[in-house]
Amino acid sequence: MRIAFTKPLFAWDELEDSPSLTTLRELLAALPDGKLLDSLRQARGKGRDDYPVHVLWGVVVLSIACRHLDVEACLAELRRNAGLRRLIGIEQESQVPHGWNMSRFLAVLGESPHRELLHEVFNALIQELGRVVPDLGANTAGDATQLSGRVAEQSIAAAEAAAGLPQPSGGRKEYTDDAGRVTKVVEWFGYKLHLLVDVKHEVALAYEVTDTKAGDGETLPALLTQAQANLPDDRIQTLAYDKAADTNEVHAVLSAAKIKPVIQNRSLWKEEHERMLPGHDGNSNIVYDEAGTLYCYDRVSQPMVRHQMAYIGYEPDREAIKYRCPAKHEGWECPMSALCNGEVLRQDRPRAARDRPPPLPELLRATKKFEQLVQRPHVGGARERSAENLLGRG
Repeated sequence: MRIAFTKPLFAWDELEDSPSLTTLRELLAALPDGKLLDSLRQARGKGRDDYPVHVLWGVVVLSIACRHLDVEACLAELRRNAGLRRLIGIEQESQVPHGWNMSRFLAVLGESPHRELLHEVFNALIQELGRVVPDLGANTAGDATQLSGRVAEQSIAAAEAAAGLPQPSGGRKEYTDDAGRVTKVVEWFGYKLHLLVDVKHEVALAYEVTDTKAGDGETLPALLTQAQANLPDDRIQTLAYDKAADTNEVHAVLSAAKIKPVIQNRSLWKEEHERMLPGHDGNSNIVYDEAGTLYCYDRVSQPMVRHQMAYIGYEPDREAIKYRCPAKHEGWECPMSALCNGEVLRQDRPRAARDRPPPLPELLRATKKFEQLVQRPHVGGARERSAENLLGRG
């Protein structure tokens, strides 16, 4: 079959540039990767240079920027896209690296000192973004995802372990419903990638790779320290995470940094739904639940009626939360008013073991601001998409 094909008068696909290629060119030019490339060239020495270091590095960058599922997909596009090849210094299709060339390069990239220099490139980019984007990192979210891996040779694994690098292992994560029943199980062999991201701009601010046994709450303090170093002082205002970060250590770190936690409450009370305040006896009508929300009971009405007490502020000097009678605060009549004074109640954040730092103002779990941050639809998506972008999975 012979197909007649005639180029149009204005062959736009033959132009040297296109908006997408221009953007990629600007990205490659903006990367502060000079030290990294010099280090890789020195490590190569006078060996074969069939595929220069800048070409292999360019393939890695394009795989992420073009959101390819893997490096092989990027190599396939480079073989058929001459304009994209020229961006990273490849003149002919025969000069495109093979998959095994990229595997060896990625292995070298993960060795010291290249690994540390790669992390410096990431930090430098976030620091520059933090200077020019005034709200970058103000509201953050954290999460972890799985990374596939394989067992290295014994000598290589021993060297990595001596350098403090995590080793691949089997991971398992169970998802449960509100009743505690397991609804989904994910198993993999490899590592865990922990991310702290900006929930508005969907940009990763810090990352950490650990073995599969490392808990999210254990890794979060180091992740937060890295993000704080990449951003201007006191930039981070809130941090959202699931119940894996609902630990004493995490809350203490966030409280010391004046960062408001938007963290799901871990259920520890198995038999009871509410408790009396510390120091109160059975004559008191004030109780609290596991999330720390205070309620008062109208014991005059039959049946008794429970009302959520009105939160009216926080006293940092006394580390006390202030509540008021909801009837007095909202202006309605309560049959219990004759028995309770309806005055302001100052109370430390109630927890069973008195084990949590006091919350920051206006971010108790019972406040509207907390609900708005938790229900923000792009928080969870930001964690997932930022993880995918960093991994080059689209």
